[in-house]
Amino acid sequence: MNSKISASMMCSDLIDVKETIAIFEKEGVEYLHIDVMDGTFVPNFGLGVDYIRGLRKLTDIPLDLHLMIKDPEYKLQWIGIKDTDIVSIHYESSFQVQRALDWLALYGCKRFLAINPATPINALEEVLDYIDGINLLMVNPGFAGQKIIPSTIKKVQKVVNMLNQADRRDIIIEVDGNITCENAAKLRKIGASIFVAGTSSIFKGVLDEYSDNIKALRESVSFFS
Repeated sequence: MNSKISASMMCSDLIDVKETIAIFEKEGVEYLHIDVMDGTFVPNFGLGVDYIRGLRKLTDIPLDLHLMIKDPEYKLQWIGIKDTDIVSIHYESSFQVQRALDWLALYGCKRFLAINPATPINALEEVLDYIDGINLLMVNPGFAGQKIIPSTIKKVQKVVNMLNQADRRDIIIEVDGNITCENAAKLRKIGASIFVAGTSSIFKGVLDEYSDNIKALRESVSFFS
């Protein structure tokens, strides 16, 4: 699978959102990553439905909606999901993950299951037929600027092995958290193909540096594309 960048919009300064998106459009950024946080499932409040509606007025770049909310299946109708979007729900956020994924299917989007660093990969085995991708959290979710948990790199390899054994190489692997150029290169080599890019990569420095940051991230994963 070709590598793709999903720009983490919680790292964008609101003052510069229009200019930032213009850079992303010029550089061909594939997704805008939207961290929706309810203050219950994770200890932070994040981007909400009004922000999502406003963002859609600014750009046609598809959204990568990461729902860090409790019982997401009851809140999907609030968000305005499009069939071009990726939507990740957390295994840990619902007692009925299969039902949540079934309800998500009605929107025609790509269905991803997200798992936290300490969640065993066997949580994925019974729902492989219901998902298009897996969002592997490389840090504990809720806050930007954290350092990668080293064991999560080995976890990506375990997931790749599991998918190979299940003959499900079509399932996309997304990685989220401290995706530096160095970490991205390691993870791409293992098998990740969507990289959530935040303060560790494309949002480093000032606005004028974003284009060069995007190019550097692409170069770090292009050898394995």
